[in-house]
Amino acid sequence: MTVTVATLGFPRIGPHRELKFALENHWAGKTNAQALLATAAALRAGAWTRQAALGVVHVPSNDFSLYDHVLDTSVMVGAIPAIYGWTGGPIDTAGYFTMARGAQGGATEAACAHGHTHHQGSGLPALEMTKWFDTNYHYLAPEVSRDQAFALTSTKPIDEFLEARALGVHTRPVLLGPVTFLKLAKTRDEDFSPLSLLSALVPVYAEILVRLQQAGADWVQMDEPYLALDLTDFERGELRRAYGALTHAAPGLRLMLTSYFGAYGDNLATAVNLPVDGVHVDLARAPEELDAVLALAPESLVLSLGVIDGRNVWRADLPALLDRLDPIVSRRGGDRVILAPSCSLLHAPIDLDLETAIDPEVRQWLAFGVQKIEELVVLATALNRGRAAVASQLAASAEAAKARRASPRIHDAAVAARLAATTPDMARRRSPFGRRQAVQIARLDLPAFPTTTIGSFPQTEAVRQARSAHGKGQLSDVDYTAFLRAETARTVAWQAEIGLDVLVHGEFERNDMVQYFGEQLSGFAFTRHGWVQSYGSRCVRPPILFGDVSRPAPMTVDWWAYAQSLTNRPVKGMLTGPVTILNWSFVRDDLPRSVACRQIALAIRDEVADLEAAGAKVIQIDEAALREGLPLRRGDWAAYLDWAVDCFRLAASGVADHTQIHTHMCYSEFNDIIAAIGAMDADVISIETARSKMELLDAFEAYAYPAQIGPGVYDIHSPRVPAVGEITGLLKAAEARLSAGQLWVNPDCGLKTRQWPETQAALANMVEAARIVRRSVVPA
Repeated sequence: MTVTVATLGFPRIGPHRELKFALENHWAGKTNAQALLATAAALRAGAWTRQAALGVVHVPSNDFSLYDHVLDTSVMVGAIPAIYGWTGGPIDTAGYFTMARGAQGGATEAACAHGHTHHQGSGLPALEMTKWFDTNYHYLAPEVSRDQAFALTSTKPIDEFLEARALGVHTRPVLLGPVTFLKLAKTRDEDFSPLSLLSALVPVYAEILVRLQQAGADWVQMDEPYLALDLTDFERGELRRAYGALTHAAPGLRLMLTSYFGAYGDNLATAVNLPVDGVHVDLARAPEELDAVLALAPESLVLSLGVIDGRNVWRADLPALLDRLDPIVSRRGGDRVILAPSCSLLHAPIDLDLETAIDPEVRQWLAFGVQKIEELVVLATALNRGRAAVASQLAASAEAAKARRASPRIHDAAVAARLAATTPDMARRRSPFGRRQAVQIARLDLPAFPTTTIGSFPQTEAVRQARSAHGKGQLSDVDYTAFLRAETARTVAWQAEIGLDVLVHGEFERNDMVQYFGEQLSGFAFTRHGWVQSYGSRCVRPPILFGDVSRPAPMTVDWWAYAQSLTNRPVKGMLTGPVTILNWSFVRDDLPRSVACRQIALAIRDEVADLEAAGAKVIQIDEAALREGLPLRRGDWAAYLDWAVDCFRLAASGVADHTQIHTHMCYSEFNDIIAAIGAMDADVISIETARSKMELLDAFEAYAYPAQIGPGVYDIHSPRVPAVGEITGLLKAAEARLSAGQLWVNPDCGLKTRQWPETQAALANMVEAARIVRRSVVPA
């Protein structure tokens, strides 16, 4: 038997973002559900046949999703909250997207055709969205209740297995495991653990496995990434109980237990001794765990070795990997070794061959999804037939690794010298918050419950077309700038007209909140087609951080100054923070992440200083990804939070007391890192709270957070417009937890992805709600 190759999942969006455009056309009413589903089927077929043609033996199915695979699992097992009016049977696309995005009342709501009722008079909210472990992918959290009943509601895993088989591709279906599903779930019931529902859920999974086996599946991939986290003895026991039942339900069907994003650690003995046929190990994130795996794994267990990094873009050193793999294959035999990426390739761009404009030197260091599969096939060929069979590929890999290490573009002596010269005082504000607050109140003269937005305004089709035309040379620099200035002027005037207190310029010149800055910093490279799904139809092109970082010139000052010249109201300077730039980039792997982050922090510090010197009274430094970078194991949290908070403070602390520093964080659980958030010492923090109905503020209340907070009062990822009364209710809920003097009023996040009509209606309602609550606190 020979070593084979597997992929744990493949990008869903298509080589040219076909899924994104199909979704958005469908949501806009331009195409029907049948057209959307036809595009989805074509994308699945293309992914299956391409992987098989590249040499993948274990091609995944059921890794595709119209929006989110966790939502698909909720639908599959009938975990549909009562608010959506579901009474049984399949969920159509309208109902599915209502759970994903929410729905406005009236025609949109009626289109769901599931007997939905109005929610607070203004449509239906989406499920709560949060980050998938420590990635920038967002999943929709399952919502369950104490009396939850489960049933097989969708046969998607079986349908897609048969769909692939009809194309001549025998796949390995992927299921999100039952324990991880319940650990990801939310509940509104007090003193209730969703994991207590495992006995009710396992029979549904058993039915799925039986039906997959009847359809002809021989392997099923069971994703249990919660095994990379801290688990209790009880939770490990529940894993054993669940998999004992599943194995008994479908004897002969082989299960590949899959965890990723970190080491198994103290869960390793449980994992390798579950009644499964194979276990996947993430050797990109946890290479040190290989010896322990080999020592503990039964000889009969198939090991899936995640030797190629599925979350980064760097080309592997294949000869070095073979040196590690040769003795393993010799010891265990090729039939018990599968080579795989460390995790699903969902988190990587699809194909480097699409990139024709990237810097040639940097390009030779890279591997995207397709190239990672090719690397795995080279490794498998060398192990099965000898290195001579792939000598040229191995030589090219070794040469690329050597060239990258030796490149003079990687290291900048001036950056290193500046980093060495930083002092602890550079990361401290000049005065404590109380003293700063008094000065800022006098300078800004804002009302109670001041209103603002998070930064971006809708990037309409006209904005995107102008950017595209400029990039292709079809629109001159002068004409493009004039267009952007007109958009900015219109947006500033409209904000003032509806009564927002602190304005923004709208960020029309920015393609992405990280890419925009990376393009103006040294040490970054960029792609044209390196898209990665963030959620739904939202795709990003993460910058590639390959070398030392510095700021050659100011990046935002001119646009801020233009916007401020149009109004007497304060306009925020808008920056992305160093931790977020780091976490939302593909980061170099040749030095610690903390060092790269400090380099970025110093570059942002320069921009903050220039904005302040130009007259900015308020500067927002977004750290949306602070929690995202948190290590999965609590024992590693303190070290990360220490350097992450220090980097934010290094970027922010050079200003005078009268300059108000804001930061923004979205879709994160804050209760377990609230002390670190307090240590950031920002004057104002804005956070996502609308989907959680202000529950996230409990952490700030319990901690007695000293500074000011802008809890998001409506969900910008949903097309629905919240009513004034709904926003007023949320503000009163916030006021019950915190003092009125602490509270700002703002949306959950930036408005880039929204349309102008809904944005204008929602912000007008938000301003009116703030006025109502303001009057109840400060009588006229």
